[in-house]
Amino acid sequence: MSEAFNIVIVGGGVTGLTLAAKLAAIDQPLRVTVIDAASRPRFSINDDVALRVSAIATGSADILESIGAWQHVSAARLCGYERMCVWDERDLPGSDASLRFDAAEFGVAQLGFIVENALLQDALLKALQNTGVAMRFDTPIRSLGPQGNRYRIELDDDRMLLADLVVGADGARSFVRTAVGIETNRWPYDQTAFVTHLQPEEPHRGTAWQRFLKEGPLGILPLSDGRVSVVWSTTPENATRANDASDKDLGEMLTNASGNALGDLTAAGPRGSFPLAAQHASNYVLPGIALIGDAAHAIHPLAGQGANLGLQDANELANVISAALAKGEYPGDMPVLRRYERARKGANATMLHFMTGLNRLFSNDSPILAELRMTGMRLFNRSGPIRERAVKTALGIV
Repeated sequence: MSEAFNIVIVGGGVTGLTLAAKLAAIDQPLRVTVIDAASRPRFSINDDVALRVSAIATGSADILESIGAWQHVSAARLCGYERMCVWDERDLPGSDASLRFDAAEFGVAQLGFIVENALLQDALLKALQNTGVAMRFDTPIRSLGPQGNRYRIELDDDRMLLADLVVGADGARSFVRTAVGIETNRWPYDQTAFVTHLQPEEPHRGTAWQRFLKEGPLGILPLSDGRVSVVWSTTPENATRANDASDKDLGEMLTNASGNALGDLTAAGPRGSFPLAAQHASNYVLPGIALIGDAAHAIHPLAGQGANLGLQDANELANVISAALAKGEYPGDMPVLRRYERARKGANATMLHFMTGLNRLFSNDSPILAELRMTGMRLFNRSGPIRERAVKTALGIV
């Protein structure tokens, strides 16, 4: 019998666990280990909706369904959204220059789903039960370095692991990426994302709303209990004001920022904030090393594509490894890993720069640019095949 290859995934978030589940389904000799310095994530249906949620596109839900995780998500709670409305602060959400999308237009039941990150992790862990994947939470890594054609991983408890392939799925501040010397290009946005839950006066109608303001976009995402999750990309000063505001003042602040699209908004949940920057690794792979998700790329949250790009990375890397093993190739070899990099790096770079450009375009308060923006949005609404192609790419169904 062939020797089982050791694949160590550093990072037990959604992207890393998705890769682990995909690898566990491969009918080839593999030993897969997931390591995370954080504690094992917990989810209870009796808890309030968590602050951190993700917009999961239809194509990403298909990936999660293929590994047996989506059934656990849908059995708990999620909010599908059938419509999306995007408009400029100088305009109204119902004007001919606002962008409006309906699931029926593109032949899908939903445009996507709003799901708590903790629920996604919990569902993936359930899918991984009885697969043989070793899970090591509360396990910091002390060092990572080459040993022959493998990598040696020294854990904080003095244990050692040898890996034929180490996958960095450990976020934007990736330990793996830093340890192996992969550099990144970084573009600060001079914006901070403020996140919270609010109770709208009017029903959200299964719609995701986005209003472009000169300080940055305001995203309003529907939740299953009738509330909305807000992601407000704004100045650091505004984010601090929002964090420190009374519930009454916060509701008024975000009602004004939303242009009363859903009537009065009332504070109804925890708050948080984090600085925003785009980031892209110069390389996704080295011999015996691969980066996926935020370890490879981080983008602006304005279109909710971050989690979906990470899931596509995990899916592609698993497919590349499966095909390589079927041909008797070594999973840590550079020619194998380059197939993954070629498939994902360009697509991720395109989305990253598109989101950056879109944010800059709408954050400019020039009257001339404002008119050009609205003219462009009117043309996009009438563009037919271009509109369909753009939306289906965002949905992950092309």
